[in-house]
Amino acid sequence: MPCHRSALHAVLLIAAALTALAGPARAEDIPGRQLYVDHCASCHGVNLEGQPNWKVRLPTGRLPAPPHDSSGHTWHHSDRQLFRIVKDGPGAIMPGYQTDMPGFGAVMSDSEITAVLDYIKGTWPDRQREIQAAKSAADPG
Repeated sequence: MPCHRSALHAVLLIAAALTALAGPARAEDIPGRQLYVDHCASCHGVNLEGQPNWKVRLPTGRLPAPPHDSSGHTWHHSDRQLFRIVKDGPGAIMPGYQTDMPGFGAVMSDSEITAVLDYIKGTWPDRQREIQAAKSAADPG
């Protein structure tokens, strides 16, 4: 039995060492990324890049899907606002706003929506995350 324990201990040490050497999780391994790909990427881009010319209105009068990376404005909104936009659609915080984006509350649970938002926020540089965190802390919602 002692021989088996020593071997098990060695295997666990090697596994721990290999895990440490692997470094931080890859983006594709982050919870929420697959949900983002499944529900958001068709409009907002697999790399969060948004649609081309997202600041220029389409012939319908609506705006293309904005990027969710640091070049966009997603980080200008508080967590509460972002959650409501994803769950209920942009009209939830901007009544009357015309958009092609539906709410996803019927297809994603609250925890799934939070996971998607956490994934998006995790891709931002520190400056954008700090600004967005301050907006969230100041949001009385």
